[in-house]
Parts: sequence; structure tokens; C-alpha cells
Amino acid sequence: MKITEFKDKLVLEQVADFDVGQTLECGQCFNFEKLKENEYVVLALGHLLHIKQVADTVTMFNTTLDEYELIWKNYFDLDRDYGDIKRTLKEADELLVPAIDAKWGVHILNQEFSENLMSFIISQTKQITQIKQIVRMISEKFGEFAGEIDGKKYYLFPEISVLKNMTQQDFLDCKTGFRAPYLVNAAAFLTPEMNGEYFSSKTYEEAKKELLSIKGVGEKVANCVLLFSLGYRNAFPVDVWIKRTMEDLYFHKDTRVDIIQKFGEERFGDLGGYAQQYLFYYGKSK
Repeated sequence: MKITEFKDKLVLEQVADFDVGQTLECGQCFNFEKLKENEYVVLALGHLLHIKQVADTVTMFNTTLDEYELIWKNYFDLDRDYGDIKRTLKEADELLVPAIDAKWGVHILNQEFSENLMSFIISQTKQITQIKQIVRMISEKFGEFAGEIDGKKYYLFPEISVLKNMTQQDFLDCKTGFRAPYLVNAAAFLTPEMNGEYFSSKTYEEAKKELLSIKGVGEKVANCVLLFSLGYRNAFPVDVWIKRTMEDLYFHKDTRVDIIQKFGEERFGDLGGYAQQYLFYYGKSK
């Protein structure tokens, strides 16, 4: 990959196995806005990014090489060899081939833990469009101003210190509904030290057990957070789309969620999270 820094943008050429649209639209994050085809505004890790992709060239506006190295390279997981991951999964299980070929450009994002946790609590029984609206409302009311792009103002998701001071009514005012008390409980659980480093010494089971202690966090939400913000790439979240897809491909009958999750963990091992994302996005798009 070739990287060239200009005065007002960063251009990444020959970017392999990555599609910004597929990566953002596959249901793992919610704090972004689509401007045009494969052109987005992304708010993450305390920063605002305007990103556009044409073929294998990715342009990041309003950023620098230093910021890319510090923030965006890891956020978009651009240092990982997804070509090797896809080859390994295809060789291990030919049933994955259609999903991987269709959603070839998906990367698993490395998101900020507290925002990811709160967002997936919000996500329960909500469509992605609704989740994004709620996340944006919380950010605009309680988050810090991040900047303007094309004349529109954007705001970051609130920091932990702000979340801990938000009341149930504050969350209700942001259209969170029955999730409001869960969000208050989750905010009380959070500490500034809780990030990937805090969880890095914990096993998958230990980290999941800690997340499941939060009111309103079940297996699916816990596994999403483990996968999308804490680096547990073996996590295999099961929602209605994964359930349907796995039943169609592997079980050919109605199957309990816990059985599907165990099957996914055992069949795909350390690559379970990648397999899950290809299968989820493929199944949801059919």
C-alpha cells in the first residue's frame, strides 16, 4: 500500500481487501453518515473523518499521516492481512465462499469500548437507521463538537465522565425507550480505565462474564462488544440474521441460538468473528 500526504488529505493507493462502504454498513458501528457512494463521515475515537474510496484508492480528508498512524490505521484494521483470512476460511469451509466473495471488503473495526457498549444496548429491537438516529441525538445533546464537513456540524459520542452524569430522563429524551435504565446502569459500570488494555489480560469467557453482569446485556450484545471493540476475534454474535443464515447453510431446521453460537465458535475458532461478519452481512443483504 502506498500512502501520500497532501496539505488537506491523505491518499492510500493499492488498498487490498477493503471496502469502506461494506465495512461501515455491515452493522458493527453506528456513528457515521453516508454522503455519496463509498463516501462517508465517520466519528470515532475522539476524531472526525471524511473518507472516500474509488476502486483500491482511499482518500482521507481533514487528517494527517500522524493521525492515520495513531487512529485510523488501527480503527479500520488496515494492517491486517484479510486476504489470508479469507483464503483460510474458504479452504476450511466451502459454504463460506459465496458470503466471502459477496462481502469481500468487510473489515472488523476496532472501536472505542464505552461507545460500542452503549450503542449495542441501544440496538436491541431497533433498525440500523433508528440506532444511528439515537446515537446522533445523544452525541449532539451531550457530546463535544467535532467539526464541520460541507457546512454540517458533527458531534462526538459523549465521554464516560459525561455518560455517568446522564439521567434516565436524559436517555429517554433521546428516544431510547425501555433501554434508558439499562444505559444508566451501563454508564455506572464504566470507568475510564475500561478499554482494550483493561480486558487484554482476560480470557474470552472472563471478559464476557463481566459484560453479562451489566443489566440489559445478553449474549448477543456481549459478543458484539467483545468482537467490535475489545479484540476478541473468536466471538460469534448470533442475532436473527445469523440464526436464519446458519440454519439455511448448516442446520436446515429451526435451531436454538445457543447451539448456533457454540457451533460457530467451534467450527471457525479464532476466525469466528470474521466468519460471522461475512455471513451476517451476506444473509442480511439477500
